[in-house]
Amino acid sequence: MWSFVGSKQQQRWLWHAVDHATGEVLAYVLSHHQDSAFLQLKALLEPFGIMQFYTDGWGAYDRHIDPAFHTVGKRYTQTIERKHLTLRTRIKRLARKTICFSKSIWLHDVVIGLFINRYEFGLEV
Repeated sequence: MWSFVGSKQQQRWLWHAVDHATGEVLAYVLSHHQDSAFLQLKALLEPFGIMQFYTDGWGAYDRHIDPAFHTVGKRYTQTIERKHLTLRTRIKRLARKTICFSKSIWLHDVVIGLFINRYEFGLEV
C-alpha cells in the first residue's frame, strides 16, 4: 500500500502478509518500494513456514519467490485490499485527498504501526 511523507517524492510503502485462511495479518514492514523491503517481510514470515505466496505480480516477488510457490492474481489478494481500505478510512494521513499528512518518516511509520498493532494484534501500546 502506497503513501507519502511531506511530498509524493518521499514514498512509503506498507508491506504486509495476511494468512489466506484466517485473514489475520502475520507481519508487516514500512519501507521503500524496493526488493530489500520484501526481503525483510519474507524474513519475518520464515517462522510461520509459509510455502505458498499470492501476490499482485510486482517484480520483487518474481525475483525472490520460487515460481512453483507463487500465484499472481486479484482473486487471492482481496483480503489484503480490504485491509488497505480500512487503513485509509481510519488513518486520515493515508486518505488520498486530505489535509492530514505526515511531515516525518518516523512519525508516519509510528502512527501506522501503532494502528496495525492495536487493530490487528490487539496490543495496547
